[in-house]
Amino acid sequence: MARDNDTSSNKKQQKNKAKAPKRSKWRWVWMTLGWLTLFGFAAVLFAGGAVFGYVTSIVKDDPVRSRADIEAKINHNEMTGFAYFRDGSGIGQLRSEEDRRPVNYEEIPASVIDAVIAIEDNNFYRHIGVDFNGTMRAVKQRLLKEDVQTGGSTLTQQLARRVFLSLDKTANRKVKEIFLAVRLERFLSKPEIITAYLNKVPFGNGSNGYQVYGIKAAAKGIFNVTNLNELNIAQTAYLAGLPQLPSAYSAFNGKGEFNEEAFARAIKRQQLVLSRMLEENKITREQYDEALAFDIKGSLAAQTKKAYETYPYLMLETERQGALVIAMMNNPEMTKEELLGNPQLLEEARQQLLTGGYRVYTTIDKQVYNAMHKVSENADNFSPYSEKKGLEQVAAIMLDNRSGAILGMIEGRDFYTEQMNYATQMKRQPGSTMKPIAAYLPAMELGLIQPASIIDDSPIILRDYSKGYHIPVNSSGGYKGLVTARTALNESRNVPALKVFNQTVGIEQAWEFTKKLGITTLVDDDYGAQTGVLGGLKYGVTVEELTNAYSTIANGGEFTDAYMIEKITDFKGNVVYKHQVEPEPVFSKQTAYLMTDMLRTVITDGTARSLKSDFKSYGKIPIVGKTGSTQNYADVWFMGYTPDVSLGVWIGYKEPVNTLSNAGKSRARSIWAKVMNEVTDSKPELFQTKQFEKPDGIVTKTVSGYSGKLPTALTQQAGKVVTDIFNAKYVPTEPDDVLVRTKYITYEGVNYIPHDTTPSDMVLEKVVMKREKPIKELVDELQKAFSGMKGGHRPLSFYMPKDAGEDAPTKPDPREDDGKDPSPPSDVHLTAAGGAAKISFAKNPENDVVGYRLYRSEGGAVFKGTGKVVLTGQDTLFTDSGSGGNYAYYITAVDVAGRESAPSAIVSFDSWSGIPNPDGSDQESLPDIDLDNLAPPNAPGQVGAQINDQEITVSWAANASEEHITKYQIYLSDTADGVYSRLGSTPATHFSFKTDAPSGWVRVTAINGLGESSPSSSVQFKK
Repeated sequence: MARDNDTSSNKKQQKNKAKAPKRSKWRWVWMTLGWLTLFGFAAVLFAGGAVFGYVTSIVKDDPVRSRADIEAKINHNEMTGFAYFRDGSGIGQLRSEEDRRPVNYEEIPASVIDAVIAIEDNNFYRHIGVDFNGTMRAVKQRLLKEDVQTGGSTLTQQLARRVFLSLDKTANRKVKEIFLAVRLERFLSKPEIITAYLNKVPFGNGSNGYQVYGIKAAAKGIFNVTNLNELNIAQTAYLAGLPQLPSAYSAFNGKGEFNEEAFARAIKRQQLVLSRMLEENKITREQYDEALAFDIKGSLAAQTKKAYETYPYLMLETERQGALVIAMMNNPEMTKEELLGNPQLLEEARQQLLTGGYRVYTTIDKQVYNAMHKVSENADNFSPYSEKKGLEQVAAIMLDNRSGAILGMIEGRDFYTEQMNYATQMKRQPGSTMKPIAAYLPAMELGLIQPASIIDDSPIILRDYSKGYHIPVNSSGGYKGLVTARTALNESRNVPALKVFNQTVGIEQAWEFTKKLGITTLVDDDYGAQTGVLGGLKYGVTVEELTNAYSTIANGGEFTDAYMIEKITDFKGNVVYKHQVEPEPVFSKQTAYLMTDMLRTVITDGTARSLKSDFKSYGKIPIVGKTGSTQNYADVWFMGYTPDVSLGVWIGYKEPVNTLSNAGKSRARSIWAKVMNEVTDSKPELFQTKQFEKPDGIVTKTVSGYSGKLPTALTQQAGKVVTDIFNAKYVPTEPDDVLVRTKYITYEGVNYIPHDTTPSDMVLEKVVMKREKPIKELVDELQKAFSGMKGGHRPLSFYMPKDAGEDAPTKPDPREDDGKDPSPPSDVHLTAAGGAAKISFAKNPENDVVGYRLYRSEGGAVFKGTGKVVLTGQDTLFTDSGSGGNYAYYITAVDVAGRESAPSAIVSFDSWSGIPNPDGSDQESLPDIDLDNLAPPNAPGQVGAQINDQEITVSWAANASEEHITKYQIYLSDTADGVYSRLGSTPATHFSFKTDAPSGWVRVTAINGLGESSPSSSVQFKK
């Protein structure tokens, strides 16, 4: 039984074992499926997490942009700005390689929107920013390399990419682009998106070479169409096809030149756009065919140059001036000068100007500007190019006197050689053009001088810490003495201007006055510049500011700051800036008129006389002006004006070390005349005023030419009066008090009071003047300065004014009597010249000699005084007239005590006719002599000496006629073997002379064309 149980148990076990495999198989299947499901779910979670993590890693650093941020970015458009001439005609586009002209949605025709959507995003109105169908289609086209390629990005994605992202083609950028597109669609409407897109995408180059951005700039730049509604379907389709590859489809290159290959590609693209528009039922078949037949090439805009090529100087100056205006608007608490010294603020303002869509209206008159440049662009008007110096440059500014508006300018001769605007940016030394501004104007306004006021053109000694002392000179050389202020300005004399600047007005007051005329370049160092009125400044001045200062004179003493920007508007036409003319009175109308009249005579009688012939309208249009040059002619200027306009001209080289040629020294005047000739021809309406208006309070008065005061009888006797105009407030009321009739004697260029013992024939008497600084005082100052000057100086005589002889004596004659008679004058010679005898002699060695007397004997008669005297310091030459006969002369010297010397050697002719040489020279005529057959002369023979009434007569035998003797020379010595001094010469065979010596020795030589003979035997004489 137990066995049965075991057996039964085994069977059960076997049965169970038999069933076990079946249960295990299904269990494994289900378990496998379970695990696969688990792993699949885990994989999905893992992949999703990975993708999420990947996306998160891409966008984690990107900000979550708010609606306000997105709208601000989308609505911000950099806009192209433009500059305009005075009459509103265009100068050109402000500097940018891009042309942007934003439009509103309402301005965009439906055909433009239809064309763009058809080719770029035909699901635009249905997607949420991303078009998955479009994306997959683009992937397929690229994988299969299909002929027709469409972009996978929607318009919204393209907009997001252009506004918020870089244009690099990366997977990261694509992810960001999708997210941004979805966000844009959330905050912006479809019209806002399509408008932003059409304002921001590039369309290639326009006909002027600029890159055009936005549909409006594209229509203007490519087809010269301003109103988008004027585009036809063919042009619309052409434009719509460009944004995909603007550089490849651009019909124009960067210079505005036509690109045939790119244009052909653009036409194929246009045809595709038209096809898509037809497919989308945006156009009819008829419109399609008509568009295909349209001549697109013929409708392209004509090539135009960029404004920066046509008017490069002017466009850059418009930028600078416009940026300054914008900076002043942005920083009203700062002055113009402060802003000019802040380059960061100016650069920020410049960028705002260039990208803000501003319209800048200038004061530049197109006709005036072109006329001025016609002169500057003619190379024949200037010196040839120099390899060493470069190009001779020119700068000029023309201003409207009343408003200060800049009508035209010459900024330089070649923009591509030098981009600096020489008219507004360059600072150079003004030379003599500063004299009216810093010297004469302030002095007249203060009543210190008038045109007829007298200024002493005599040396002024200035302290120079490098040279010890500096003694300025006039450019013409020498010193003229007492001159009127008008004459000093006419002749551009330096010294009178220096005296008015340094002494009459004073440097500080002069510069403060100058600043009121718009000169902003003065610095602290200039307040120590004693020669600043001649141009010795730290930096100098600009052509613009100096011309502006002169225009103040023309404007009756009212300063109006020169300006070039008339107004600025935004792209909608709203005026954001309008210049206001604000005249500032600086000096009276009377002072302005006096200065104008003085500058008038600079042209009629002074340094600018050439303008009377060079300016074609001289006499019809009133002109006045002032010349100027620096010491070495590195700069030359002419500042001139009419009642209506002022024109300032500068000529020089870029580097001041280079000086102008002789022709270049007068170039400023000639260019001024040429410019005025061109402008008066092209713009005659600028010159309406026929004369300078004379204000009340101007009178004419005659005054003394010595003091500028009312003339007296003595003034009339001296014969020096001046008639000129005055400000009635400053007409002189005091009589002339500087003249006096007195006796004087001149020594070393200075008049002195003579000694009582000085003979009357050695003393002069006339009307002389009492100088503010007597010549003697000047001489003492000069000699003191000479001792402290480094580098040397010129002789004292150079510094004596021409009228030094008119100076009233203030000191006694410094020569003292030595107690001895003067020695007889030596080296006496007699020559014939033009019917007169000329007797020359050597100056005596004694310091107390005051003059010389001439004695004459005719036909052997007793010598008598001729009444002729030569004073010490004058030429040692007497001239005595005669018509023939036997004349003999001697000379005596006279000292301060009245002592007279013994007679000099006697000089004479046996027979003298005084016939001048045929060639007009003062030499005696000689017969024609055959020098080849001429022998040197023999020594004269038969020499003898006779004494008769203190006179010694030497005689000798004549040489043979074939020796052709021209004259004999007589020599005297104390001893036979001593040193012989020449007494004189004569063509005769005898010679008479006087001497105080009790005895002596004489000998004679003969002279012909080959020279002088050996001496004769010596002959002694004894009294």
